[in-house]
Amino acid sequence: MFTTSWHSVNLTANECIKCNICTSYCPVAEVTDRFPGPKYAGPQSERFRENGQPHSPDRSVDYCSGCRVCNEVCPTGVRIAEINARARAQMVAEHGIPLRNRLLGRNELLGRLGSLAPHLANRSLHNPVSRLLAEKVMGIARHAPLPRWSETGTLHHWLRRTAAHRRRAERKVVYFHGCATQYYEPFVGQAAVLVLEHLGYQVIVPPQNCCGLPLLSNGEFEAAERYHRGNVARLAGFAWAGYPIVGTSTSCTLTLKEEAPELLDRTDSGTLALKQATWDIFEFLRERAQAGELPTDFRPLGTDAEPLVLPYHAPCQYRAHRVGKPALEILSWIPGVAVRESLARCCGIAGTYGYKAEKYTIAMDVGQELFDFVRSQGPGVRLTACDSETCRWQLEHGTGIPSRHPIEVLAAAYGLYDLEGRRPVVE
Repeated sequence: MFTTSWHSVNLTANECIKCNICTSYCPVAEVTDRFPGPKYAGPQSERFRENGQPHSPDRSVDYCSGCRVCNEVCPTGVRIAEINARARAQMVAEHGIPLRNRLLGRNELLGRLGSLAPHLANRSLHNPVSRLLAEKVMGIARHAPLPRWSETGTLHHWLRRTAAHRRRAERKVVYFHGCATQYYEPFVGQAAVLVLEHLGYQVIVPPQNCCGLPLLSNGEFEAAERYHRGNVARLAGFAWAGYPIVGTSTSCTLTLKEEAPELLDRTDSGTLALKQATWDIFEFLRERAQAGELPTDFRPLGTDAEPLVLPYHAPCQYRAHRVGKPALEILSWIPGVAVRESLARCCGIAGTYGYKAEKYTIAMDVGQELFDFVRSQGPGVRLTACDSETCRWQLEHGTGIPSRHPIEVLAAAYGLYDLEGRRPVVE
């Protein structure tokens, strides 16, 4: 059995001054009484977890969505979200885990199975009868925005089909696509490859695992560690060779940089190399812009009279990178685009959190702040933008407006990508 370690977070718990700022900002505690707030579930509950033999934590900690807003606002730097994640892992170690959570944590397996027959998988999953059964039997919310498998092939299928046309160059970058891009949104990966090639890079896409974040979020640390070891084995060599490892899923890149190493107490050389080599794609692009290496041959995506009004939401996991909002910066350079920044705390979905029947309404109530912001931008809004795949799906679900990854917008500005049809202009 995986033993939950508290070493890296216990010392920060002692810094809690009981100011309750975290609770006042917590979007979950605001909409439900089932979660008493970050202070109570996190540092205050640490008194029950002593001497390396923690007692069963209060089960209300399972209602923490892991959005990290508490970490952002804590004036003394208490690692509240990490404390709660470890408490959830301790609950799993002591009491086991529902089958529903096991399935939701294995996104790579589900993606691979569904991609074998995506038309059938989509018809089987996305119909009212199967969704009702899934809710009654498994506890998966019938109205939650579950993704659809790509019916035109995975990202790897596209890479193999277009291999002869891919750029060969001296400068190389490794692309970490994540499960969502591989199985559900290959067009996001296509846009990323096209943009990186436009910068003069040869894009390497090696074999890779799920980053393990769904497992970490559901408290399955032992399974998450196996995934993490797999990624270290496959990717650390590129890091040691000096190649940047760039990802389009901001939750995946945060997991490689921080979540997996810290929650799993991984300090081996491969983990550290991977951590230091990993970039979120717009973090990487802003670095290239500061070096004068980002092309500015943008095509207007609107006019001064009728710009593309683009509500943009920086998701919780992106803010946790602590790199500012580079996607917002770069999107603002594109002519004919009027970017409107969301200040909403969270979209509510929190990975698989909002898929669970008992948490679906909470997720929607948390997301209402964001949905209202999008609607306030006027009836002419036809697209929104967000860096996280699950946040995009939640945005579409809550507003009825299609959402795009910012890399799709940038690829369209370079004339490489059809933003409405979500496909490369020329393969």
